[in-house]
Amino acid sequence: MAVTGHRPGGQSSDLQAKAIQYGLALVTVLVVLGPILPILYQSVIDRPIYATGQELTTANYRAILSAPAFGGVVWNSLTFSFWSTVISQGLGAVLALLIGRTNLPLARMFGSVTLWPLFISGLVFAFGWFVAYGPSGFVTLWIRATFGVVPWNLYSISGMSVISGISSIPITVVFCLGAMALSDSSLEDAARTCGAGPWRVVTRITLPMLMPAVAYSGILNFLGALESLSIPLIIGKPVGIEMFMTFIYTEGIERPQPNYGVVGAATVMLLAIIAVLILLQERIVGNTRRFQTVSGKATAARIFDLGPWRWPAFALVSAYVLLGVGVPLGMVLLRAFVSFLSPLVPLANLLTLANFSEALANPANIRSLTNTLVLAIGGGFLATVAYSLVALVVHRSTFRWRGPLKYVALMPRAVPGVIAGLGVFYAMLTVPGLSALNGTIWIIGLAYLSRYLPTGFGVLSPALAQIGTDLDRAARVMGATWWQATTGIILHLLRPAMLGAYALIFVAFLKEYSTAVFLFGPGTEVLGTSMLRYWVNGDIGPMAALSAVQIGLTVFFIALAQGVFGVRLVK
Repeated sequence: MAVTGHRPGGQSSDLQAKAIQYGLALVTVLVVLGPILPILYQSVIDRPIYATGQELTTANYRAILSAPAFGGVVWNSLTFSFWSTVISQGLGAVLALLIGRTNLPLARMFGSVTLWPLFISGLVFAFGWFVAYGPSGFVTLWIRATFGVVPWNLYSISGMSVISGISSIPITVVFCLGAMALSDSSLEDAARTCGAGPWRVVTRITLPMLMPAVAYSGILNFLGALESLSIPLIIGKPVGIEMFMTFIYTEGIERPQPNYGVVGAATVMLLAIIAVLILLQERIVGNTRRFQTVSGKATAARIFDLGPWRWPAFALVSAYVLLGVGVPLGMVLLRAFVSFLSPLVPLANLLTLANFSEALANPANIRSLTNTLVLAIGGGFLATVAYSLVALVVHRSTFRWRGPLKYVALMPRAVPGVIAGLGVFYAMLTVPGLSALNGTIWIIGLAYLSRYLPTGFGVLSPALAQIGTDLDRAARVMGATWWQATTGIILHLLRPAMLGAYALIFVAFLKEYSTAVFLFGPGTEVLGTSMLRYWVNGDIGPMAALSAVQIGLTVFFIALAQGVFGVRLVK
C-alpha cells in the first residue's frame, strides 16, 4: 500500500484552521479599529454621529485651531509630559542602577516597593498627593505650621509633573533592570583594568549602555503623561490648567450640550501626536544594535561597591519610597478613617467609620464594586483567552496575514483610555447590533478588551517564542488539526504565562476608570467612576473610603497571585 503523505482529513482540517484564523483576525480588527474609525468620521461631520443629515466639513478642525485657548492646551500638555518624562527617566535610571547593580542595603525590598505605583489607579495616586501635599494637605499644613512657609505649589505644571514623573518611575526601573540583567560586564572589567574608577565606569559605560532602555521607556512615559486624565483633572483643572484629556472630558461630558465635533477633532490631533511618538519608539528599537554587549561569551554583571556612599544612597532611595509613594498612599488610607485630616487636631479625636458607612450605604457604589469585580475576574479571564488565541494565530500558524495582525494587536497602545471609551461610545451609537450592549457592563468590558490587547499580547508573545515548534509539528504529523495541536499542547504549556497575563489584566481592569467615563450609566458604574463622581461633588471622605477599598482589593489579589500561585507580575 503506497504512502501518500497526506494527513487523514487534511483538506478539511486546513479549511477549519483557515476559518478559525480568519475569524479571529476579523474580530481583532473590528475590536481594534471599531473605536477609532467613528472618531475619525465624527471629526469631519457637522453634527453628532448619531444625527441624520450629516455633511462633511472641516469646521471642527478650524474651530479647534482658531480657538485661543487650544494653543494653551497643547503647550500645557507637551510641557507637562516633557518634565514628567525628565523626572521619571532621571530618577528611574538612578534607582534602577542603585537597586540592580550596587550593594545598596535592602535592595530587594526597594525593588518591590518601587513598583507599587504600577498597580495603583492613577486616580488614587493623584488623590493621595492632593491629600498629602495639596494646599490643604496634611504634610503641607504641618510644614506651614512648623516653618511658616511651604516650598512647593502642587497646583502648577511643575507640581503636576512631579506627581506624574514619580508615578511613571516604575516603568523606567523595569526596563533598565531588564537591560542590566542582560548586560555583559566585560566592558566594565576592561575599563577597570585600564585604571578607571567606579564613578568613571558607571558614567562612561554602564549608564550609556542603558540608553536604549531609557529612551524606549521615556517615550512610554511621555505617552502616559500625555494621555493622563487623573492628574490634570484633580490637580490642574481646579486652577484652570487645561490639558488634552481634561479638554476632551469637559467638551464631551461636562458641557450641557457636548460638542462632539470639536471633541473628535481634538482626539484625532492627539492620536496624530501619539502615532509620531510610536514611530519614533519603533525607530529606537530598531537602532539598538550598536549597544549590544551580550554574546556567546558574556559574563555576569558585577555589583558595584558604593563604599562610603552606601548609606547616603540608602537615604536617597528611602526618601523616594517614603515621600513619593508611602506618604500619598498612607494619607489616602488615613483620610478614609477620619472625619477630616489636619496635623493641628489630634487624630484620635477624628477617627470614624462614617466615610465607609456613607460610601457603602449607597447602592450605586455597591453596584460599582460588583461591576468592577465582575469585569476584573470574568472579563479578565475572557480577555486572557482572547489574547492567547490572537498570539497563537500570529506566532504559531501559517496564517497569511499574521504579520499585519501583529501590528493590529499592538495598535491600541496608541489610543488613550478616554479616547478608546469615546470610540466605543460612538461605535455603540452607529454599528447595528452593538446597541444591544448599551446599559450593560459588557460595553465597558469591550472597551477594556480593546485597550489592553497590547498588554496581554506582549506578555504572551515571548512565552510562545520559548516553546519549540517541534511539538505542534509532531502533533500535526500524527493527524491533529491546527486547532487540536495549539489548544491541546501549546495552550497547556502556555498556562503559566497565561496566569501571569491574567494577573496583569485583572489589576488593569480593577484600577481602570478613564475608559469607562463615556460609557457608564446608572447600573453600570465601576469603582473609578464612582470615585470620580465623589471628587467632582467635593465629597473627599467617601472617595477616600472607595480608594481604600480599591487599594485593599489590589493588595489582596497581588498577595494571592504571588503567594499562592507563584505569579511574578513584573520580572
